[in-house]
Parts: sequence; structure tokens; C-alpha cells
Amino acid sequence: MNESRGFKTGSLKFIIGWAVCFIFRLQPFRPPNVEPIMATTMPFAKRYGWIYAFVFGFLSIVLFDIATAKVGVWTWVTGFTYGALGIAASLFFKNRDSRPKNYLGFAIVGTLVYDAITGVIAGPLFFGQSFTEAFMGQIPFTINHLLGNIVFALVVSPLLYRWVLDNEVFETDVIWRKVFKTV
Repeated sequence: MNESRGFKTGSLKFIIGWAVCFIFRLQPFRPPNVEPIMATTMPFAKRYGWIYAFVFGFLSIVLFDIATAKVGVWTWVTGFTYGALGIAASLFFKNRDSRPKNYLGFAIVGTLVYDAITGVIAGPLFFGQSFTEAFMGQIPFTINHLLGNIVFALVVSPLLYRWVLDNEVFETDVIWRKVFKTV
């Protein structure tokens, strides 16, 4: 990871990542909790570190909820949870390669943590559910979430890292130099 390359050089990459997550989440009739946010946050955490990973995860939720006019307590719980998972992913990937097995391992644990916080804990805390009701109701959503994140972690995460995040063609400063023919 090149620590000196942050949002200034990677802003287009962040926009690509957010756009892909946003467009995917807009798809009608997609199973609940099947979305590429975790699979996209992990490569960003590997490449750019904890601050950018937090911002990516957090804003993936918040910007979508603002755009779809569905902002509420849920926005902040899920946004901060994805942000925290971005921080955890940066720590996990700090000394690990961008390989499917590493993405898979983090995605499984990260999904279980995310669903425990946003479903099992947040349900009783913010929405008056009993713990048993929240736990039992979360099971089908967690199964969907795990299945989706497993597939995305094995396919999307490594490809995103190699084709977009580790590719200088998408770096903002490279594009500006080509557009304005500067050195």
C-alpha cells in the first residue's frame, strides 16, 4: 500500500466504488442484504488505509439513504458500523495480500459482526424488539448477507483491487496530466 496516495489521487476510484454500490443497491427485487459494500470497502481498506476505508463504508450508506430520502436512525447505525468495519479491514489487510481467501475470511467475520450490531443489538435498542425476536428475525437476512458477501469477496474484491485500485489509469493526478499534457 502506498500511504502517500490518498483521496487526491484516488478520488475517481472512490466515485467508481460508490457508484457501483449505489447502482447495485437500486436494483429492484434484489434479495435483502445482498450488496457489494463490504466487498468494495475491503479493497479500499487494503489500498488506502483506515481513514479512507471508514469514509467509504460510512458514506456508502449515508449517501444512498440521503439520495433515496430514507434517512433515519438506521442510517447512522449502519453507516457507522460499515465505517468501523472499514477500520477493522484496514488493520486486517495491513500485512495481508489482496487474495480471495483473505477477503473471504474478513467478509464472513465482518458480516456476522455487522448483522449482530445492526440487527440483533439495534433492533431491541432502537425499535423496541425483544432480543429473541431480533435474533430470530435476523437469521434469514444474515444468511442472504453471508451468501452475497462470500460471492462478492471471492470475485469482486480481488478484481476491484487489481483492475481499479491498483491501476494508475484511474488515478486523478494521472488523468489530469494526460488531459493537460503536464509532467
